[in-house]
Amino acid sequence: MPTVGLVGVGLIGRAWANVFSRSGWDVRIWDPEPKALAAAPALIAQSLQDVARHGLAKDPVAAAKRVRSAASIEDAVQGTELVIESGPERVEVKIDLFQKLDAAAPAGAIIASSSSAIVASRFTEKLKGRHRCLVAHPVNPPHVVPIVELSGAPWTSPETVERARQYYGSVGQVPIVVKKEIDGFILNRMQAVLLSEAMRLVGEGYVSAEDLDKTIRDGLGLRWSFMGPFETIELNAPGGIPDYCARFGAVFAELASKPVTPELWGKDNIGRAVESWGRSPSPQQILDKQRWRDERLAALVAHKKSQPQSK
Repeated sequence: MPTVGLVGVGLIGRAWANVFSRSGWDVRIWDPEPKALAAAPALIAQSLQDVARHGLAKDPVAAAKRVRSAASIEDAVQGTELVIESGPERVEVKIDLFQKLDAAAPAGAIIASSSSAIVASRFTEKLKGRHRCLVAHPVNPPHVVPIVELSGAPWTSPETVERARQYYGSVGQVPIVVKKEIDGFILNRMQAVLLSEAMRLVGEGYVSAEDLDKTIRDGLGLRWSFMGPFETIELNAPGGIPDYCARFGAVFAELASKPVTPELWGKDNIGRAVESWGRSPSPQQILDKQRWRDERLAALVAHKKSQPQSK
């Protein structure tokens, strides 16, 4: 069986353990924080049981047994085909980790970072094996949200990107290729536009935070759960995308013309959004809601797998 080495077992690292172990890979985990490493196996086993209820893991007990804690970062990456770093989102930490990973991982192993916004060129430039390094940005939680953005540095080899695409695709993820580096990659740049406009509309008093959430949850989100924006607009005009743009392009250009300014994410506007939201959940309540979210996402993913894809 192929082996993946996971360095960092917070939320993302544990989710990767779920994804690969349920797909038959041997999984080695390591974290510099002993408490996090000690807690990880039980949390991974629980998450496997959770997704098994929706048919996403056939044998969660066997999958959990394929996860092994490593004694060191070097032990975690020995004999691996793929190494995934899911450490803190700080460039200096990633530089240090990738130096160690490049020195310790087998010559043929791909080394991927789960970075949310830091491009690979910022922490791989001086590595001997920089050609085999890339970002594979997931969406939290990746064990139930399958998209993963593959973004190489200018020196990442095409063969590395293709092998990474095959690896992630083989375990049920949906890899896309970011064709050239850009901060935030694709998903977070799309998310940034939507969130900024949400902050504007709520902060300037056009709508309540609760009603804005309903607009996405019970409106756009329903379509977007099985169609992207281009397929959506293709179906909203008889002549497809060119026809839609001819009909509505000027309107959308005007609606999108107001710039995103720092004030939208400033203290005063955040305060207005929080006041409109009107809730102050405890950390435990947030954890409970996260579990509920993951269950609902698992059910949605299971439903999508059971349905025919669009032609």
